[in-house]
Amino acid sequence: MPFIPHTAEDVAEMLDRIGVSRIDALFDEIPADLCCAELPGLPEGLSEMALQRLAHERAETDGHYLNFIGAGAYEHHIPAAVSQLIGRGEFYSAYTPYQAEASQGTLQLIYEFQSMMAGLTGLDVANASLYDGATALAEAILMAVRTHRAGVRRVWLPDSVHPRYRAVAAAAVGMQGIELIPVPFDPDGGQTRPDALDTLAEPAAALVIPQPNYFGVLEPVDALVDAAHARGMLAIALVNPMSLAILKPPGQWGEAGADICVGDGQPLGVPLSSGGPHFGFMTCRENLVRQMPGRIVGRTLDRDGAPGFVLTLQAREQHIRRAKATSNICSNQGLMMVAATLYMALLGPRGLAEVARAAHASTRALVERLTAIEGVRRRFAAPFFHEAALRLDRPPDDVLRALRAQGILGGQALGADYPGLADCLIVCATETKTAGDLDRYAQQLQRILSRRREAPPCAYKS
Repeated sequence: MPFIPHTAEDVAEMLDRIGVSRIDALFDEIPADLCCAELPGLPEGLSEMALQRLAHERAETDGHYLNFIGAGAYEHHIPAAVSQLIGRGEFYSAYTPYQAEASQGTLQLIYEFQSMMAGLTGLDVANASLYDGATALAEAILMAVRTHRAGVRRVWLPDSVHPRYRAVAAAAVGMQGIELIPVPFDPDGGQTRPDALDTLAEPAAALVIPQPNYFGVLEPVDALVDAAHARGMLAIALVNPMSLAILKPPGQWGEAGADICVGDGQPLGVPLSSGGPHFGFMTCRENLVRQMPGRIVGRTLDRDGAPGFVLTLQAREQHIRRAKATSNICSNQGLMMVAATLYMALLGPRGLAEVARAAHASTRALVERLTAIEGVRRRFAAPFFHEAALRLDRPPDDVLRALRAQGILGGQALGADYPGLADCLIVCATETKTAGDLDRYAQQLQRILSRRREAPPCAYKS
């Protein structure tokens, strides 16, 4: 808190009114052997001014970088009203709204979030919410397997899905006897070709369809959804929600639309914060709602005809009954979901579309600048949203280290996860990047590549 308003006299008066002599007496039910007499190594207390200075000094050691990484976590402008409102006590410290009569405000906000996500994805029902995008994908796979009539415990998972998402999904479903079958991506275009599915002999419960994929490439979603449905499979859309402001929603993909849609909500008003927290979202067709993990809020009318909001379809016990529960890893990231709701409400459909278009235009401008440099070219020919893979004529890790020394986080090298793309990196630019930022990156990259190109070869001695 900003300050502690109680003086020593205030505390003494309070204790006298209660009838105890000291603060510790209020906690005398705690056994003495559980109490810590002192904390070794704890420094003396600081004044507010000294503490602020120390905090600033510690923060400055992190440095300030121009960020072009992306790769699942995106730097967008967040209106000041978002952080101001989520800091209010009603949201910041709200407990799970199991008691509807005491939680109407929280329940209404969750309902508004669900309505927004259902509209954004073009599907019938949304939950609120999940731990992050990776675990949301794992939940969707479990959900698809539970609903498959033939009892097939296998899902087709494209290699173009984020590597961390694939790892989390494998860890979550592997011990339940569910097999994840990799689907290769086209080496030229970077997307999953529908005819690649013909090479997979094993039947599956679902096909995961990323949009855009890890390389930023836009997938042929209509053909992939139709191919999945033709094989009796569900179609699981894995999306960047910001892209849906300008791209076709998953509910309209192909002839019948995707069945389940998941993703990470971080682009919607959640700061990077050194890696978290994020939140996951899930929407689905109405016929699958009984298998949807997490909580769902419904709107109803009371006996007087006034609107009210309640948790629906699931009892509280469903969240805590271990192996019999719909899910064991779903976790409502309530505060992050509140931030996303406020962000979407403030921007509206037009504002979200403007952000998405600006991010796409910024990345296109960045790619044009960088590919004008000798030794840099696009890796994949297919259209992209606001990330793109580039091929360098020098080791990307070395180039990224040199850029970092100049205060630029130049992208994400692909070699560690894709050995066949060891000479590639992905770059991302959002609406936060100015023309000057793009020019600075291009100038530094050109200087680094030209310097390395002109350097004499090393002489090795045996």
